[in-house]
Amino acid sequence: MHGIWRFCVILLVGGASAVPTEQIPLGQDVVVVSKRPLHGRFLHVTDFHPDRFYQVYASTAQDAACHRGQGPAGIYGAETSECDSPVALINQTMDWIHHNLRDKIDFVIWTGDSARHDNDEEIPRNAAQVIGFNEMMVQKMFEVFGKHSGDGEDENPNDDFVIPIVPAFGNNDILPHNVMAKGPNTWTRTYSRIWRQFIPEAQKHQFEQGGWYNVEVIPNKLAVFSLNTLYFAENNAAVDGCASPKEPGYRQLEWMRIQLQYMRERGVKAILTGHQPPIRSDVKNLWDETCWQKYTLWLRQYRDVIISSHYGHFNFDHFLLQDFEDLDDDTKDGRMEYISSKTSRASTTDDDLHAAVSPDYWLGMRDEWSGLPRPPNSMTWPEAESEVDETIKKHDSAAKKEKRKRKKFLNKIGGLHAEHFATSFVTASVVPNLFPTVRVFEYNTTGLGSHKSHDVSDTSVTQLDDSDYESDMVQRKKSKKHKFKMPEPPSKSAPPGPAYSPQTLSLMRYTQYYANLTHINNDFLADKWNEGKHKGKKPHNKDHEPQPEKFHFQVHYDTHDDDVYQLPDLTVPQMLDLARRIGDFKPPADAADAADEEDEAATNKKKHKKKHRKPAKHTKRNAPWYTFIRRAFVETKPAEEIEELFGH
Repeated sequence: MHGIWRFCVILLVGGASAVPTEQIPLGQDVVVVSKRPLHGRFLHVTDFHPDRFYQVYASTAQDAACHRGQGPAGIYGAETSECDSPVALINQTMDWIHHNLRDKIDFVIWTGDSARHDNDEEIPRNAAQVIGFNEMMVQKMFEVFGKHSGDGEDENPNDDFVIPIVPAFGNNDILPHNVMAKGPNTWTRTYSRIWRQFIPEAQKHQFEQGGWYNVEVIPNKLAVFSLNTLYFAENNAAVDGCASPKEPGYRQLEWMRIQLQYMRERGVKAILTGHQPPIRSDVKNLWDETCWQKYTLWLRQYRDVIISSHYGHFNFDHFLLQDFEDLDDDTKDGRMEYISSKTSRASTTDDDLHAAVSPDYWLGMRDEWSGLPRPPNSMTWPEAESEVDETIKKHDSAAKKEKRKRKKFLNKIGGLHAEHFATSFVTASVVPNLFPTVRVFEYNTTGLGSHKSHDVSDTSVTQLDDSDYESDMVQRKKSKKHKFKMPEPPSKSAPPGPAYSPQTLSLMRYTQYYANLTHINNDFLADKWNEGKHKGKKPHNKDHEPQPEKFHFQVHYDTHDDDVYQLPDLTVPQMLDLARRIGDFKPPADAADAADEEDEAATNKKKHKKKHRKPAKHTKRNAPWYTFIRRAFVETKPAEEIEELFGH
C-alpha cells in the first residue's frame, strides 16, 4: 500500500512544470510533493572571504589589514584594498539576494573561498576559524534559500533548501591555504559534514575521497559538477599533477570522464564549476600542465554534453578560451608523460592575498586574441551561415576565392560552430578587492516545462576504486608514459551541443551586478599590498557614526542588451567573435586587408607556450577592448589609468 501511495503522489504532481523543491540525492528513492516553476536563471557567487576581525575605520595598510589602526575602511568594506569582507557586507549581500533574486532563480553555484585570508600575522588563521566561517556561510545560504516551515528538521539533509546550492572548495577553505593532500583527509571529511545538505547522500563516500561531486539541478536534464581544483593547481605542494594514476587529480578526471559518459548516455547536459580557473598563458598559470591538457581534452571529447564552465578566485571579471589546438599530440593519443611539474616547469607565483596580476596579463590576452581567425567579408558569421554575396557570384574567380577563404576560416575554428574552442567564465568576487559583484546567467528552457519527475532508477552513481587504475599502474612499469582511457567523441550524427548552437539549456546571457561601495559607504566625496583608492585620505575617527547610503547592487552590464558586446547568446561562436573583437586593434582602414591575410602565425603555432615577451600597448581606440578592461576591474580604474596601462 505504501508503494501505491508513493506512486499516486508522484502522478498527482507529474504535470507541474518545475524542478523539485529539494536537492534530490542521486541513487535514493524520492517522493516529490511539490515543484517550483523553472525561471531559466541561476546565480553565481564566489569569494565571499568574510572577516569577523574587520573594524570600521581601521587602516588598510598591510600591517593592519583593516583589523586595527585608523584609516578609510568603510562599514561595508574597503573597496580596492586587499582587506577582506566585513560581516556587514556578507549580511547585506545575502539580504539583497533574498529580496531581489531568491524567487527568480533555479539554482546557485558557489565557487569557494568562504573564509578570510591569512593576511595578519597578529591574528593567524586556524582550523576553527576556517570551519567557522564556512559554517556561517552555509547558515547565510539557509537564511535565504532554506525551507522555514520545519522541513529542515527532518532526517533528510538534502531536503532543507528550496533550490539546489552547489558549493566548491576554494584554496582558502583549508589550512594551510593552497595545500590539500590526497583524500580522504580531514578537510574532505569536515566539508562532508558542513555541506551535508548540498552533497547527494549517494555521493558522500566519493566526496570524502577527494571533494568532488555533481548534482542534477534539473533531474534527468541538467547536472552541475563541482570540481576540486586544488588537485589541479600548480601551487599545491601536496600533489603532483594529473599524469600518474596515484594522483588525486588523475582520479578526479577519471571520475569526471565516467560521469560525463553516463550523462551522455542519458541525454543529460552538464555545467562545470570550480574555484581556480584554467588560466594558461605566458604571464600566469594556475593549473599543472598535465591537468590542463587532460581537462581540455575532456572539454573537446564531451563538447556535446558540457554547456559551460564557471570559476572564481581571480577577482577580475573576464572569460577564457581553451583552444583545442593547444593539446599535445600525446594527449590526443591517450598518452601522458609522468613528469614532476614542481621541478621541471617554471612555476607561476600566485599571491593568494589577492589574485593581482600585472598589466602584462591583460595585454598578453589581447595579443593572443588578436591572432584569432577572422571571417572573410563575405560571411556574416557567427550570426548565421552565409554564402558568397550574390554580386560576387557573377565573377567566377572572385567567388571561388571567397569560397576558399570561407573554407579556410571554418577549418581553423572547427566548423560553423567553432568546435575547436571552449569557453570558461570567470566571475568577479564579493570580497571588495574591487567592487563586490554577483552574476545571474539565463539559459534556454524550451521544452523543459513539462519534464517528467525524477526517476530514481536512472540516477545511480558509478563509484571508483583502486581496481580502476590497476592497468595504468602496470603500464607505467613498462613505459615512461602513462596510457589513459580516451573518451569517445560525440557521435558523427550528433548535432552540436548547447555550448555551440542555441538550443534547450544553452546560456543566453548574463547580468553582472555590482555594489558601488564608494557611494554606499558615504565616507569620501599600489605596490604589492594595495591600500585601496582612499590611501592617504583623512579618515573619520573611530568614534564616528557611519552614515551609509542604502545598500544595493546595481546592474553593471547585460551581455545581450549591451551596446558594445551585443551578444545574442553565450555560445562558443559568439564568445570567440567577442574575443576577436577585443583583440582587434587594427585601424578600420586595415580591417578589410586583414581579413585577406594568411594567418601564418596560427599555422606555425607551437603546442606549448611561446617564449615570454612583453606585449605592446596599442593606441588605436577599440571599444570592445576598452570596455573589457573597465569591466574586468569592475569600474574601479579611472579612464586615464586604463589608457596609461593598457592603451585604448
